[in-house]
Amino acid sequence: MLDLPLSARLAAWGNAALTGRAPLAALVSAVERDDEPHTLLWEDEAPDVAGSTQTPATPAELLRALPRTARLVVALPAPGDPVGLPGPPAVNAAALEAGECVLVELDGGERRWALVPEVVEFGSTWEPGAQVVWRALAALPRRAPDPVALTEAERSLRTALAGATTALAALDVARWREDAADRIAALRAGALRPDALPQGVEPRAARVAASAAQVLAIAELASEDDGAAITSTEAVSRARLLRDVGGTARRALVVAVNAGS
Repeated sequence: MLDLPLSARLAAWGNAALTGRAPLAALVSAVERDDEPHTLLWEDEAPDVAGSTQTPATPAELLRALPRTARLVVALPAPGDPVGLPGPPAVNAAALEAGECVLVELDGGERRWALVPEVVEFGSTWEPGAQVVWRALAALPRRAPDPVALTEAERSLRTALAGATTALAALDVARWREDAADRIAALRAGALRPDALPQGVEPRAARVAASAAQVLAIAELASEDDGAAITSTEAVSRARLLRDVGGTARRALVVAVNAGS
């Protein structure tokens, strides 16, 4: 089944918890899954959001301390496409390296922190594990919101899906890679994991999120290698296409999660 990036799940479930649509226990289950318990590492001064001297040490503790008016916003930047990053440079660099972050907004966006996940995987194929530390850094105040609407994001995804599917078909990976057939079948089904988004997400936002996850997964599979014999010109052209459709999918996913939560 398809899934969403870690930061997208934290933003979606975090907003649901803040508004009372989901309990914190459900957030922890959906975000951590089989990982070791996630932790927070405050690289800047922790926000005084509850009048307490206790510094939140986990995402759940932070959500418990935040006021209901707080908001979590996901960003999925990539080199050359830092959309949604507020600065300063240290925040942008960390988020670009991770490829994702969650922005925690207080006071209508006048105070903001970036939570950037650092994931260390361990174990084996049969018993995988991961340790996740969310680096918390002070970010700049809110900038003007991205004007892209869900309807526009959905339209863009249709074109991106066609391009990604064409690139994958041209490789014919299912013919020469034994591990690809099952993955392609799952991608064609296009269903999100049940815990990827909380209940109550606006239907169009959920639909766009699922489509974006599908495009991202197809682009990732098609980018893993060059498939059968291919010229250097074709390889460059396909890489450019996959980069473009991946960017479209990331931006659509950001719009869907932030609008739906």
